[in-house]
Amino acid sequence: MPHPTSTTARALSRLLIALALAASAPTFAAEPTDADIDRLLKASRAESLLAGVVPQMEAVQQQEFDKHFAGKEMTEEQKAEVARIQAKTQEIVRKALSWEEMRPVYLDVYKKTYTREDVRAITKFYESAAGQRMLDKNPALMQNIMTAVQQKMVPMLDELQAEIKNIPVTPPPPVSPPQKRRRTR
Repeated sequence: MPHPTSTTARALSRLLIALALAASAPTFAAEPTDADIDRLLKASRAESLLAGVVPQMEAVQQQEFDKHFAGKEMTEEQKAEVARIQAKTQEIVRKALSWEEMRPVYLDVYKKTYTREDVRAITKFYESAAGQRMLDKNPALMQNIMTAVQQKMVPMLDELQAEIKNIPVTPPPPVSPPQKRRRTR
């Protein structure tokens, strides 16, 4: 019969080795399923938020086209071509930002970012009354933040402009026209 102390020592040694291995091994949390993420996306209104981005992108696009072609004389044919390009660009943006195109991106990014436990906890929050109120109030919150940031930036921009005006500007030396080289025979 083995000595009780040696059996206990071996068991304790094995336990310590097992604990050391467990502590040193990386912990792998369960990856969220597509269903888990879909539930979160529904609770957080991701699809409707994405749909709201499209008109904003189109407005920015329209501004860029307007800015690019402002003051330029164009024939009717050229105007029609610009309109065709604008329509094509809008179509590309709508397709790229469609839920069918973006859902797989959301699934992939959420899987890379969150554990299953995280997704379920976040979903639980968004499904709560507080989570829904947060979603309802986020547009106003963002508008208030933008207003506050703009108010904070105006004095700083004024100071910056004053500093820029105080920078002495020395005009560059006049450029003389290039001299023609004389050909030597």
